[in-house]
Amino acid sequence: MNRLSFNQITAKHWALPDLVQGLTEAGVGQVALWREPVDEYGLERSAALVRDAGLSVTSLCRSGFFQAPDWYDDNRRAVDEAAALGTSVLVLVSGGLPEGSKDIAGARKHVADAIAQLVPHAAAAGVTLAIEPLHPMYAADRCVISTWDQAMAIAEQHPVGQVGVTVDTYHLWWDDTALDKIEQAGERIAIYQLADWITPLPAGVLTGRGLPGDGCVDMRAFHAAVEKAGYTGPIEVEVMNSELWQRPGRDILAATIAGYRQVF
Repeated sequence: MNRLSFNQITAKHWALPDLVQGLTEAGVGQVALWREPVDEYGLERSAALVRDAGLSVTSLCRSGFFQAPDWYDDNRRAVDEAAALGTSVLVLVSGGLPEGSKDIAGARKHVADAIAQLVPHAAAAGVTLAIEPLHPMYAADRCVISTWDQAMAIAEQHPVGQVGVTVDTYHLWWDDTALDKIEQAGERIAIYQLADWITPLPAGVLTGRGLPGDGCVDMRAFHAAVEKAGYTGPIEVEVMNSELWQRPGRDILAATIAGYRQVF
């Protein structure tokens, strides 16, 4: 339990002060925050709230989306936000194809070039850029980085600690080569996230993930691979599920803890 981190998106509609109180009362000492609700509550207020509660911020989700015209300024702001919140991990979702484009190879090269431009600012702030490969079904509109190999190819162009990769079970479970490669990743693993793949797929696939243990992902196999790589950091539960979001925050937290314990 001391490694469990509750990702804010898992209880999307739970106000930040109530979330912090709920985590404290449940004995969960770590939280992953999202930029939008942090901005809504106020960056300085959010940082003070979690700090005063004794919570550690394991990551800030998310930045990237390098196809956007303002990607550079927005990503620099995201780095500064992560540093202000006291986390050393900023999760990057690369973004999809530019409007009207079919050049996925060019889009992937742009992601690599964009990350290279961000590294000096992130390194100066003490923030690791954690590239997250997303399931291939998101390649067109959300993330052209679809595989572990694609993410690692970019990360390995930079020193360990400056650019790493996010292990998200929901996005990688389908790849029969991923576990062996994760075992060899060592310090390139920047953050480790759990969500299950449930079937049948809901209409809104983006918001149809399951809590750990509710689907078909072999969580124990992923955990063994991550442990073999030497990762000893936080384990975030990050579940986007429109039905789950309708429940009270405390109920979602209790279900998250139960699912986590079922796996570990």
